[in-house]
Amino acid sequence: MTNDPGTESAPSAGAYEAVLEMVNGFWVAQIVRTAADLSLAEHLAAGPRTAADIAAVEGADPDATYRLMRACASLGLLSYAGDGFASTPLLAVLNQNSPLSLKSYALAQTAPGHWLTWGQTTAAVRAGGSQAHKVLGKSIFEYFAEHPDEAALFGTAMTNLSTPVILRAVDILDVSNVKTVVDVGGADGAFVLELLARNPHLEGIVLELPHAVPGAEAAATARGLADRCVAQAGDFFEQIPAGDLFLLKYIMHDWNDESCVRILRNCRQAMHPGSRVVIVEIVMGEQPVGIAPLMDMAMLTMVSSRERTLAEFDSLLSQAGLQRTNLGEITGSPYAVIEATAV
Repeated sequence: MTNDPGTESAPSAGAYEAVLEMVNGFWVAQIVRTAADLSLAEHLAAGPRTAADIAAVEGADPDATYRLMRACASLGLLSYAGDGFASTPLLAVLNQNSPLSLKSYALAQTAPGHWLTWGQTTAAVRAGGSQAHKVLGKSIFEYFAEHPDEAALFGTAMTNLSTPVILRAVDILDVSNVKTVVDVGGADGAFVLELLARNPHLEGIVLELPHAVPGAEAAATARGLADRCVAQAGDFFEQIPAGDLFLLKYIMHDWNDESCVRILRNCRQAMHPGSRVVIVEIVMGEQPVGIAPLMDMAMLTMVSSRERTLAEFDSLLSQAGLQRTNLGEITGSPYAVIEATAV
């Protein structure tokens, strides 16, 4: 094969534009972040407003705010309304009060912890693991422990990202013979709180690191479930409280195989007879498309981990003295609900 451009057909104009859009993707991410940071969705929820109005409320430059909102209109986040701008269904997703909000996710993904680490993607691919230490001086989780505001934002972001999956996972789970549900590393506890809201007989525990406990407590209070759900400070690598159902949502993909087996073994030790472990994760197919391979790259870049195939999950379970008993597929999604019991 030769590099002579004359021996190959030239790329089409459409291909050129598509790749250009990919390369400029980080522009869009930062525009969306700024729209979220300036609370455009909340400000426009009641009707159209001018850029000058928004700038006055947010303490921003009027001309720059207009230019931002014009860019948002080009992306479909806003529409023109006379001298001002109006909201669109896309912008509503950035409203923190939306049941399917991505506001915190938009802010967290473009905050320093993620943004700086993603800048090391080439180095991560060459080395085969995260280069977070180069830019953060520590792992992302150690960084979050020292930056509680960004850690809290990340916790809410994970709730943003997982809300649709949680709603469908809860539909799948049978909790008729369950009393105590432990949300292992559950961030704000969105998973266990949804289970409790639908099943009055349940009690819940959110196991989280100390900096995340206040967020979980606030979420339980906000949903009126503080009397049935407690947030417990702890480390799932050390000990997990006893329970009947153990939720591991978006946990396994953060860790290498050895760490995953350790977490699962701690769940195994905390199980009662008949207890179950529930893993909610992406299950990689042979030729994955969409979010799955992109999330896998995020795991490589951020934490030196990976998304896994079903066979790989089965292997981890077996090493921890567990066996898969059920697989619930979440329609229209690469995520699945893997249930396991003690061998």
